[in-house]
Amino acid sequence: MYTLLYGLWKYMFQKDEYYVLILGLDNAGKTTFLERTKSKFSRNYQSLSADKISPTVGLNIGRIDLGSIRLRFWDLGGQKDLLTLWDKYYSEAHAVIFMIDSTDKERLSMSKEAFDEMMVHPALDRVPLLVLANKQDLESAMALDEIKTIFNESLQNLGKRDFKIQPISALKSQGIHESIDWLVYCAKKNSDRPPSTREITS
Repeated sequence: MYTLLYGLWKYMFQKDEYYVLILGLDNAGKTTFLERTKSKFSRNYQSLSADKISPTVGLNIGRIDLGSIRLRFWDLGGQKDLLTLWDKYYSEAHAVIFMIDSTDKERLSMSKEAFDEMMVHPALDRVPLLVLANKQDLESAMALDEIKTIFNESLQNLGKRDFKIQPISALKSQGIHESIDWLVYCAKKNSDRPPSTREITS
């Protein structure tokens, strides 16, 4: 009986917090993904319309609650002069989302370079990595197989982390549920970086 009551109390008043970084070049759709995610998983949250979402300068923060789990997102700016700030957040991350603009063929090599530098950083060793090929709803989007081919040589540095690459359309909220489900599953099973447990205050 005590165990049952304690479990109920923990479910209602405590949450295991996981920090998720959202990285990628500017205009890849990171903030749109965060806005649509909050809209899907947070009751009464009114997502910003697409024309009101501006490039992130610095950091956007968001969160969603899933039962006894709380995901806290750090959406980091992707302009060239901000990429050097990403590693300041690596040591606390439980998972990483790397967003690719599937329509931006001219900057795909720049995106891959940022991806490679991020992936080999020792502070992210064994941290689950989800690559989202965004804007797949557009006719000009590269196919997932084409993107996989370009990034294939980078995968030799995966190590023992969980990894997935997935096509999405953040604007149309396609692929968001699958992305969040995968993140929660992989973050929970990663014993190398346990969550923070906090009392629920809001």
